Amino acid sequence: MPTGPNFCIRSEYKMCTKMVQVLWGCFLLWNLYISSAQTIYPGIKARATQRALDYGIQAGVEMIEQMVKERKIPDLKGSESPKFLKIDYMNYKLINIKINAFSLPNTSLAFVPGVGIRALIKHGTANISTDWEIKSPLFQDTGGANLLLSGVYFTGILVLARNDFGHPILKLQDCNAQVSRNDISFSGELSVLYNSFAEPMEKPILKNLNKMLCPIITSEVEALNANLSMLEVLRSVDNYTLLDYSLISSPEITENYIDLNLKGVFYPLENLTDPPFSSVPFVLPEHNDSMIYIGISEYFFKSASYAYFTAGAFNVTLTTKKIFNHLIRNSQGLGNMLSWIAELYILSQPFMVQVLAREPPVVNLLPGNFTLDIPASFVILTQSKNSTAETVISMDFVASTNVALAILGQRLICSLSLNRFRLSLPESIRSNIEVFRFENILSSILHFGVLPLANAKLQQGFPLPNPHKISLVNSDIEVLEGFLLISTDLKYKTSLKQQSSFHGWEALNLIRGRWRGKPAPWLPVWSPLQEVNRP
Repeated sequence: MPTGPNFCIRSEYKMCTKMVQVLWGCFLLWNLYISSAQTIYPGIKARATQRALDYGIQAGVEMIEQMVKERKIPDLKGSESPKFLKIDYMNYKLINIKINAFSLPNTSLAFVPGVGIRALIKHGTANISTDWEIKSPLFQDTGGANLLLSGVYFTGILVLARNDFGHPILKLQDCNAQVSRNDISFSGELSVLYNSFAEPMEKPILKNLNKMLCPIITSEVEALNANLSMLEVLRSVDNYTLLDYSLISSPEITENYIDLNLKGVFYPLENLTDPPFSSVPFVLPEHNDSMIYIGISEYFFKSASYAYFTAGAFNVTLTTKKIFNHLIRNSQGLGNMLSWIAELYILSQPFMVQVLAREPPVVNLLPGNFTLDIPASFVILTQSKNSTAETVISMDFVASTNVALAILGQRLICSLSLNRFRLSLPESIRSNIEVFRFENILSSILHFGVLPLANAKLQQGFPLPNPHKISLVNSDIEVLEGFLLISTDLKYKTSLKQQSSFHGWEALNLIRGRWRGKPAPWLPVWSPLQEVNRP
């Protein structure tokens, strides 16, 4: 057999060529694997449809009206040589410009695929009041005037992208703005004289005004960008976790909608390391009945589970007195059984109960079903007055809970209800009687101790992404394979007060039922065990 440099010759040449192709194929597949492994998929997707843009026109006019009241409009000045006055020059200045009223009857917003949002305004009008100053070689004077602008036209594209910190950024592209006509009416003692030559002054003022429009609009977009750069993309949820809302890519824009891909991951308060599992892709359905669609992936909830577990938020300690008092308060609907269990097993010897999560709760999102399986340990300790606590018994269990969801204000509210649990007892106490006793005790503590405490904390909710002064209305929640789908409309508020507590649960849409104006039986508005951590 040939060896050395002549190995790849004649009959062996084809074999070498094939081996090289195989090696190249393996190399390309490996690179593809590495690149896919490094791909970051969003934990939250927010989609705005054409309906959102159409409503944005209405809200935008209100925002512009508020804006022009707060913004200082630059002075307009120039110099002309009016032939009718036969003077060399006349310097004029319009100061204290104020827009009193405006109308934008023909306004539209439309998506430009892959670019941004096109705005178009036609046949707009505005009424402006101003003070003026005139200086010339022959005279100088001051006074007031009203300007009526008509034929206001604007078109431009708002290009949307992201910066290196995950903030959204805007850029105005292809700006074209002009006013086709302005009528000036002077006021004051010599108003009759000035109004007689107002018409020759209108053209140069209109020319200078049109030169200023696009720079003014561009300046406003830059000011908006400055505000966007101050958005909290990493915000504190509570004393345990932070939530990352940063954009992981530039917005995806089609003819019918715009998608924002947000990281949507929780971190323990003192550790910003990503969880030890990866996000997976999910696709929002092609709906357009609502203004906004928000997809919240299973990864979002898994990262929350991991972050709260790492922070120790799932560990609960209850004393004998608090357990007994709470069981008595909540035993009316279940007869005397719980009271009997409380007296027999709880008051016979004072002790403490600890429920300690062994692993992060397991999140499962299936069509129409959101479950949370909690693997934990149940520890009973003696509580003698003059001695340290000693463990009486320790056992493991897995509590399977159903998760009900609601939207309250700008937050997603979760509530847990016990579905079933599996108890693992030590070998020494595995008789049927002992198992029954501990199952009853544990069931009571979970039903009336741990879950009400958890639900009281969960009423704080998870903040949803929403623009400033925009509230979510007509919201609905649907559980799909691997993610939640929130369908909602928007409502602009000129003044939005900070909500200090969660009251008034009217008009909430729940995935496990609809209710108005009264607390659901599995979502207590108040629980005595909210007092567990109080002195």
